[in-house]
Amino acid sequence: MNELEQARERINRIDAQMLALFLERMDAVKSVSEYKTQHGLPTLDSAREAAVIEKNAMLVADPVMRKYYIEFLQGNMAVSRHYQENLKGKMKVAFSGVFGAFAHIAAEKIYGDAEPVACNDFKSAYDSVANGDCDVAVLPIENSTAGEIGSVLDLLFSGQLYITGVYDLFIHQHLMAKKGTSIGEIEKVISHPQALAQCAFYLREKGFAQQEFDNTAAAAKYVAESDERNIAAIASEETAVLYGLEILARNINERNMNTTRFAVVSKARAEQPEDKKRHTILMFTVADRAGALSEAISIIGKNGYNMRCLRSRPMKELMWKYYFYAEIEDNLDTEKGKAMLHELSGCCDKIRNFGSFPFPAELH
Repeated sequence: MNELEQARERINRIDAQMLALFLERMDAVKSVSEYKTQHGLPTLDSAREAAVIEKNAMLVADPVMRKYYIEFLQGNMAVSRHYQENLKGKMKVAFSGVFGAFAHIAAEKIYGDAEPVACNDFKSAYDSVANGDCDVAVLPIENSTAGEIGSVLDLLFSGQLYITGVYDLFIHQHLMAKKGTSIGEIEKVISHPQALAQCAFYLREKGFAQQEFDNTAAAAKYVAESDERNIAAIASEETAVLYGLEILARNINERNMNTTRFAVVSKARAEQPEDKKRHTILMFTVADRAGALSEAISIIGKNGYNMRCLRSRPMKELMWKYYFYAEIEDNLDTEKGKAMLHELSGCCDKIRNFGSFPFPAELH
């Protein structure tokens, strides 16, 4: 065993000890939360946190290590606060857009009574989970008509969150405008680019001008608040009700089976039993040599895994470099799966296994 392996073995031993202490600490945090709830005290006590950090930091003689220890304490306290908030209140579910957006509808169907948190864009929703403000985020990854949501895939590839579930939401796109408006008055239609793409045939047939919006519900909200009567939005029926709009034409999407696939992302991997039918999403980059991609595909296949799809996405930070998105019909959180991933590392520079979860469930 070389020096690197010895150091890693030591770290693994220390991590195991820290895990036991972490669980013991969080049990104490639970008692603190129960006391604060009973006595109506706020979760955050800034003065006490500052005093604890100052006192404990002075126990570290090395000024460089003291800086890192302060960051360690701050991280512990942030995790404790988040746990206390979780114990005291509802689960927080982030989504991109305003209330009434399809992501909001999906979040409500998946989590029911959880607290939905509207975010300005996909990155804000993702970051709200990464920084602990929300428990999970519901993000679209693909539409059956318009294709993949590239910006979300990029966030997943470059970030540290995992996918704990994938769900299919049937999308019914409707044309809506202010009440009393006739379809003959409409000159321009606004909506999210994906929605416009899903309804491209209808829009071309009617000759409407098009304008892209951040999301479908935001477009509907704009129409509701605007003084213009020559604009309409494409959005869901729930959104029309929410913003008091009248539906001028129903189900204008090109395909009757128009479906958007949503992924639930979380800081924690989903622990799944091995005996259940699972689905795995992998993202990886291959080594810069001839045949590396072919080798990666061959490794997946020869280990008995069926790859349902394989897509390439450009890497923003490296021109003409790509990462690959793959969906595999099986659970890789097994000894067989781990062995396959180890073999795959021989021809891949980076591999992100987002975890295994049930096959996409339909939301009704």
